[in-house]
Amino acid sequence: MDKRFWICGLTLSASALLLGFLVHGVLLRTDYLALAHLFRPREDANANVGWILLAYLSLGLAMTWLYRWLPPPVRSKRWHGARFGLALAMVSFVPWHLLAHAGQPFPLSLTLRQVVLDVIAMQLLGLLLAWLQPHRRVLAPAPDERGHR
Repeated sequence: MDKRFWICGLTLSASALLLGFLVHGVLLRTDYLALAHLFRPREDANANVGWILLAYLSLGLAMTWLYRWLPPPVRSKRWHGARFGLALAMVSFVPWHLLAHAGQPFPLSLTLRQVVLDVIAMQLLGLLLAWLQPHRRVLAPAPDERGHR
């Protein structure tokens, strides 16, 4: 794992943390407050913030690692990244929220909003990853069609 991997992975981790805060700490906050009795008390939750940071670090590094295993996109990097984000959402966040809905008394409307917002967030992370180009081995800009940087 080279320098580019760590730069891309840490950038993606920080971006995932920000998107997670936007989705779950801002956009869905009112819904979660209405169900506060199902969650940890604030003091207990604050004491466990390290696990949240570890989760987002894991997400960013794992996405970068998996993306590097894919062959570089032949055509549009954007669609390649968006599809990658969608695929990861379909094997992670979507089933997780549906399973949580089956096991916890969350309203279906909240579960559907969680799914939609997390799928969008994962697609944005895929787009960011495609833009960062972790396939590239150097940090210099990629050459254009004529070979100029």
